[in-house]
Amino acid sequence: MTHNKVDHRKTPELNHSAPKKAPDPFSLRGFLKTLGPGLVTGASDDDPSGIGTYSQAGAQLGYGIGWTMLLTFPLMAAIQEISGRVGRVTGRGIAGNVCRHYPAWVLNIIVALLFIANTINIAADLAAMGDALRLLIGGPGFLYVLVFGVTSVLAQIFLDYKRYSAVLKWLTLSLFAYVAALIFAKVSWGDALRGIVIPQIQWTSAFLTTLVAILGTTISPYLFFWQASQEAEDQRVDARKQPLAENHYGAKKEFHRIRADTIVGMAFSNLIAISIIITAAATLNATGKTDIETSAQAAEALRPIAGVFAEFIFALGIIGTGLLAVPVLAGSAAYAIGEGRQWTVGLARKPREAAAFYGVLALSAGIGILLNFTPISPISALYWSAVINGVLAVPVMVLLMFIVRRRDVMNKFVITGPLYWLGWLSTAAMAVCVVAMGVGFFV
Repeated sequence: MTHNKVDHRKTPELNHSAPKKAPDPFSLRGFLKTLGPGLVTGASDDDPSGIGTYSQAGAQLGYGIGWTMLLTFPLMAAIQEISGRVGRVTGRGIAGNVCRHYPAWVLNIIVALLFIANTINIAADLAAMGDALRLLIGGPGFLYVLVFGVTSVLAQIFLDYKRYSAVLKWLTLSLFAYVAALIFAKVSWGDALRGIVIPQIQWTSAFLTTLVAILGTTISPYLFFWQASQEAEDQRVDARKQPLAENHYGAKKEFHRIRADTIVGMAFSNLIAISIIITAAATLNATGKTDIETSAQAAEALRPIAGVFAEFIFALGIIGTGLLAVPVLAGSAAYAIGEGRQWTVGLARKPREAAAFYGVLALSAGIGILLNFTPISPISALYWSAVINGVLAVPVMVLLMFIVRRRDVMNKFVITGPLYWLGWLSTAAMAVCVVAMGVGFFV
C-alpha cells in the first residue's frame, strides 16, 4: 500500500518552520489597486435616484437630517463586508448559495422581486441622466436615455473584464462633483456639524418617510448581490486564487482586503451623500425651495441660488453616477438569476460562453429603457421600486445571516463576533423601516 507524501515546501500553510515573509511596506498606489467590489458598490449606492432622495432630504429637512449618514455607515459596512466574505469564501454569489441550501421557491421570489426593482431603478436612473444632459446641452432627453442605456449594456457585454472593472473604478471619481458643489453653497458649518453629530428627530410623517427613504437607499438588496458576485468573479479570473472554503491559505489577508475595500467604499458613499444633503440644505432649504422630487430638479434649482457652475457640476455628477449604477443594477439582477439557475455566469466570460447571463442583463436594461417611452413615469414607479427593495431586503439579509453561520457553506470561516451582530442590527434596522413604511402607506 502506497502513501501519498506531502511536500511541505509547496504548501506554505503546512510548513511551520519556514521563515515568515516580512510584510510589504504600505503604498498608497498599491492600496488603491486593491480597492474594487467594495468601492464600486459603495459608489453605485449614490445613483441618480439616491441623489434625488438625498437632495429631497436636505431640501425638506435642512442640516438636521445629516446624522442619518453616521447611523447608516456601520450598518451598511457590516452587511456589505458579510456579502463580500460569502463571495470570496464560497466562490459563489448569494443566489448561488441560496439555491444549493434552501427551497427553490424562496430563491424564485427573491430574484423575481430583485429583477423588477432593479429594472424600475434603471428606468428612473436613465431618465435622470437624460434630464441632466438636457440641462447641460439641450436637446431631446429621450434620445439621451436611449444612448446611455445602450452604451451601458454594450460596455458590459463586449469590454474586457479587467478594462471594464477599471472603467467602473474611474467612474467613482465623478462623485467628487458633489464635494465640489459645496464650494458654491454658503454653508453654515456649525449647523451642518451639529446636524451630523446630534440626532434631531421630528415625529412627523414627512420626517419618518424621509428617514425610511434614506435607510432604504443606503441599504439595498442589489448591493449585497453585486458585491458577493464580484468577489466570486475576481477570484475566478485570478488563476492564483481559489475559494477560501477549498484553500484556506491567505484567508486573513483576503479578509483584511475585503474589510478595507468595503469601509473605504461605504465611507466614500456616505461622504458624497452628506455632501448632497448639506448642499441642498444650504441652498434649497435655506431659500424655502422644498418641493424637490428628482436629482435633475435639484440640479436645475441650484442655478438661481448657487450659480450656473454649481448646476453644471451637479448635473455632471448625475450622469457619471448613472453610468456607474446602471451596469451594477443590471449586472446584479443577471448574477442573481444566473447563479440561481446554475448557469454559466460572469462579466469576464465571452458572450457566447454565458449567453443566458448576458441575455438577462440586456433584458433588464432594455425594459428600463422602454419604460421611459411609455406613459408610466419612471420617477413615480421608483416609489414602488423602493417598496419592493424594502420588502426584499429583510428576507435576503435574514438568509444571508443564516448562510454565514453554516459550516457546510463557510467551512471554518463562519462569521462571529461584532461583525455578526452588526449584521443582525442592520437587518433589524431594515425590518423597522419596512414596518414604518407599511404604517405610513396605510395611515
